[in-house]
Amino acid sequence: QTPKVSGRALTSSNPAAPAKSTSLRRTTQMVSENLNHNIQPCTLEYMDKTAIDAVSSFMENPPPETAQALLIVEIDGEKANVTKQAAKFISLVSDRSEFTLREATTQVEVEQIWQARRAISPSVLKLRPHKIGEDVAVPRSRIPELVEYTEKLSEELGLMILTFGHAGDGNIHVNIMLDRSNGAEVERAEEAKERLFRQAISLGGTLSGEHGIGLSKKPFMRYELNEATLELMKKIKTMFDPNHILNPGKIFPA
Repeated sequence: QTPKVSGRALTSSNPAAPAKSTSLRRTTQMVSENLNHNIQPCTLEYMDKTAIDAVSSFMENPPPETAQALLIVEIDGEKANVTKQAAKFISLVSDRSEFTLREATTQVEVEQIWQARRAISPSVLKLRPHKIGEDVAVPRSRIPELVEYTEKLSEELGLMILTFGHAGDGNIHVNIMLDRSNGAEVERAEEAKERLFRQAISLGGTLSGEHGIGLSKKPFMRYELNEATLELMKKIKTMFDPNHILNPGKIFPA
């Protein structure tokens, strides 16, 4: 049996122009470009600059301060296929001045990258005492629009908002940072969340890519599902729970 190997590459995007959104957009566009060139990584993770800054201490060789975004690309499979796919990816980014490519060649380097990625959620609380963490998902080709919209929200509402996540399947984690002791800031954060949900739906996406609806997203279900769909879901639940004793009032919006 042919042995399977895993190759991993770290890509950071440097600003091609002073405008932050320019380099950020190029990085998020790279997600679709990978797939358009028939590059099929097993992992394609994205981090914006705020997320990078929050976890840079976990990296022995972090991206430069000028880095505006980062992609973590992992390719695995049969050795010949890994080599072929990696060569395609390297060719795709090597002639673009806004990108810096770094390959993790040892397991230690690989683990440092993933340690940094896993550390994002707890590390961002160093930036602000609280956060609203959402996990909207959109078609991969619409990720640039979603990320640019979060930057717009951040500027308009005076909030720190960072994005990261599983770009390979369009699942972007949006963390709205705030101090819950500040009532005005809480109101702006809730507005940002509501507007984020509407934007994700307008881009052909969904309220939740992996975390589910739960109590916090329940009031927003009608953004995505019409009344006929909700009524059908209620009838199905009633078939299995005719006395309405299983999580009463917790699944559907009022």
